[in-house]
Amino acid sequence: MFNKILIANRGEIACRVAATCRRLGIRTVAVYSDADAQAQHVMVCDEAVHIGGNAPRDSYLRWQRILEAARATGAEAVHPGYGFLSENEAFAQACADAGVVFIGPPPSAIAAMGSKAAAKTLMQKAGVPLVPGYHGQDNDPALLAREAAAMGYPVLIKASAGGGGKGMRRVDRAEDFAAALAACQREAKASFGDDHVLVERYVTRPRHIEIQVFADTQGHGIYLFERDCSVQRRHQKVLEEAPAPGLSAARRAEMGAAAVAAAQAVGYVGAGTVEFIAEERDDGDIRFYFMEMNTRLQVEHPVTEAITGLDLVEWQLRVAAGEPLPKTQDQLAITGHAIEARICAENPEVNFLPATGRMSTLRWPVHVAFRRNADGEPWHDAAPVRVDAGVREGDAISPYYDSMIAKLIVWGENRAQALARLEAALAATHIVGLHTNVAFLRRVVRSKSFATAELDTALIEREAAVLFGQPPLPLELAAAGVAAHAIADERTLETADPWSRRDGFRLHGGARRHFDLEHDGAHHAVALARLHDGALRLQIGEQQWAFESRALGGDAFDVTLGERRVRLQVYVQGERVAVFAPEGQIVVHEVDVIAHAGEGAAEAGSLTAPMPGKVVSYLAKAGDKVSRGQPLAVMEAMKMEHTIHAPRDGVIAELLYAAGDQVAEGGELLRLTSG
Repeated sequence: MFNKILIANRGEIACRVAATCRRLGIRTVAVYSDADAQAQHVMVCDEAVHIGGNAPRDSYLRWQRILEAARATGAEAVHPGYGFLSENEAFAQACADAGVVFIGPPPSAIAAMGSKAAAKTLMQKAGVPLVPGYHGQDNDPALLAREAAAMGYPVLIKASAGGGGKGMRRVDRAEDFAAALAACQREAKASFGDDHVLVERYVTRPRHIEIQVFADTQGHGIYLFERDCSVQRRHQKVLEEAPAPGLSAARRAEMGAAAVAAAQAVGYVGAGTVEFIAEERDDGDIRFYFMEMNTRLQVEHPVTEAITGLDLVEWQLRVAAGEPLPKTQDQLAITGHAIEARICAENPEVNFLPATGRMSTLRWPVHVAFRRNADGEPWHDAAPVRVDAGVREGDAISPYYDSMIAKLIVWGENRAQALARLEAALAATHIVGLHTNVAFLRRVVRSKSFATAELDTALIEREAAVLFGQPPLPLELAAAGVAAHAIADERTLETADPWSRRDGFRLHGGARRHFDLEHDGAHHAVALARLHDGALRLQIGEQQWAFESRALGGDAFDVTLGERRVRLQVYVQGERVAVFAPEGQIVVHEVDVIAHAGEGAAEAGSLTAPMPGKVVSYLAKAGDKVSRGQPLAVMEAMKMEHTIHAPRDGVIAELLYAAGDQVAEGGELLRLTSG
């Protein structure tokens, strides 16, 4: 076994690898960019080496610098995590040439599976079922358009290199093909340095089922069952679970055997994932097609750990050190059901635009971290709740890296129990300071399709009516939270002096105090009245409720509003107040009217960036007449492209940035006149 390894990654996966190393007594070296100087993964490792600037190309993709750091610190091996250099054959080869063990497959296997097109050719020879499509090397746009027409629309354009949902476009009509191809190639070039694509028939109602495989240097290969990753947005996974609902034992064995055959066809070593597109037939059987192989550990590996009781990072280390696989296929079994939710900094209501900002509040449910089971001991029931995170309260989410904040993993004796635990865990997850997808995830979990395991990659679109545009907590609960917090805050200033009391007592009549709240662009006047008998009454407009509150310590309050009694969590940051209740959350602003007096409206006639990012290109020039909804600019943030559309008809007066420029959130991209 190794004495010291370097972890060539950041965030939660770097923390995850470090945790297993710590348990095994292996020393660890972190690498970090300027933006990550104080990051969690730096703090949990034994040593740390600075490798460059904020952008990945200036730091985490500089494999020469990372290899230098490994040599300088005496690291015997490098764990690449996932993303960045994990599937870079040049880096794997450089490690081998330098006598540093790459904890992953050999360069030849990465190369064989790194090109989706070449991989499909290999799989066809190995007898693994494939989706009909064009996987050739010639990427002439006219040829690709003809191939798409021949296989019939809809089709899926996919970057040959890379993964993570980047460089993918569904195309439903021939007239949209050219623009989708150009966008796909642009995104693939930016993300992977390779704009080669393939085109496949788009499978309707597809499920995304993947098989976890492992192979050692002795020629042994096994599969550790499957994961269903069908719930996706923008071709990126949202929820993952194991085992896959409705998959028969016979089909599981068939898919597992195909996955092992795929791995052995390229001389695979270590952890890998073979991804399949699955179609459910009318008779309930599932037909599957090879999609791609990820030659690394996957983001969703914890659900496999939960149902098998294994530490897959430990397996990676042992295999890389030359040891045989710790178990044989007949020694593996599935116990229970596990689901993983990806907690991301993004706004689902605005096409999942990535969000940045500082997490002023970060509260998790009761959980374990980076451990297989509730107490870390060999297999028994898995931990009910596990959180894999690489951030702490007060950390900032930057625009330079992926939007994922953490992974929330739950285990249950069956799917129903796992679902109940996931709903409860999400309800107890409180993040304030930036947009997240937590409320959206709760709605997905409660949706009919997910609850009944009617799974396919279009689930989010199919359930859009209940997933988007849903109201937050009622405004009266927000007002109750604001009032409860204000009362508790003022009581901390009271002393034995009766004149210090702030309970609103009057000799004659009652007292009223006012709160000015803003939510979703609307102003709401809230009044809290103290009646002559000491009772409190909360009023919004014509509505009023009897009100009581009791501070429970920390940010928690026991609130009675009319006939309802509820526990609220209230977090205040300046004028922003976030209120959480069991059924949801709401963020309002408590406005100091006097402090904001005289402030004017924002300048009209401008188009601003909805998130921080880089300008890729403008799709119109100064002087052009444009119409509402017309694409005007393309921005890149968190490794994804986003098209900015005209909010109204008008004429472009001025472009304020150039392609390649970095823009802050709210920065003016261009000026638009009525013309």
